[in-house]
Amino acid sequence: MTQRFSRRNNLIDPPADIKIRNDAPEELRSILVDVAYEAGLVPHSLRAVVCKVLRGAADPNNWSAYPNVDWEVRWALEGCAWYHVYDVIEEIHTESMKRDLEPGADYFENEINAYFGSRGIGWQLSNGRIETRGSEVFEDTVQGALDVLERTGRSTANAELREARLDISRRPEADVTGAIQHAMAALECVARDITGDTGSTLGKTISDNPNLLPKPLDQAIEKAWGYSSNNGRHLREDGAPSYEEAQLVLGIASSVCTYMVAKAGGVG
Repeated sequence: MTQRFSRRNNLIDPPADIKIRNDAPEELRSILVDVAYEAGLVPHSLRAVVCKVLRGAADPNNWSAYPNVDWEVRWALEGCAWYHVYDVIEEIHTESMKRDLEPGADYFENEINAYFGSRGIGWQLSNGRIETRGSEVFEDTVQGALDVLERTGRSTANAELREARLDISRRPEADVTGAIQHAMAALECVARDITGDTGSTLGKTISDNPNLLPKPLDQAIEKAWGYSSNNGRHLREDGAPSYEEAQLVLGIASSVCTYMVAKAGGVG
């Protein structure tokens, strides 16, 4: 498929502010069908994907691709719960890869993500999985930390940080407590690895190693650890933390992980 003028010339709109997360607007449900066709699926194969995800049966009276089967697909997507729309997006990507379609899964992922960005939808399709999308700074911070941890062989910390990102991406409700817990666990793993103190909590590790973090930021991280203990593991009766709080903790943990590894000489 020939690239459009704007893509050929790298004229891309900056991402809009995120204003949609727990929803799948009507326009998205329609655009999804169009992009799936562009990626190589046809109405009958797309109907099979939608029926599989929504656990519905294809209408045996619909034979012709247009308009009958196409209309059936659009009608099913219009009527399903918002989070199932994102399930369908994941399955379309999987089916595109399985069938080795042209232009295929990469095209589908790029086009869907471009649409999400232009409409302020707080999700992204990453390697076939729908994950939460924050600001560009947030995304770069988290992915940068994951890359550093993988490159330096800190697999446990990397796994914890990935789990935090998955938790904050869960549908229909993000697992905010899980995201906080796993983000700070990643930070604790890195601190233990760098100091060699494998038995202490993050708070004690920071107290026992005054050069681990710059002052007075060390105190802020200790307080963040206390916050995560109260809100990520030991819930209070006055309510769970918000999505924004979990995103903040994930961003802080990612930044500090990268800093500590860099300071220890582990970033190459």
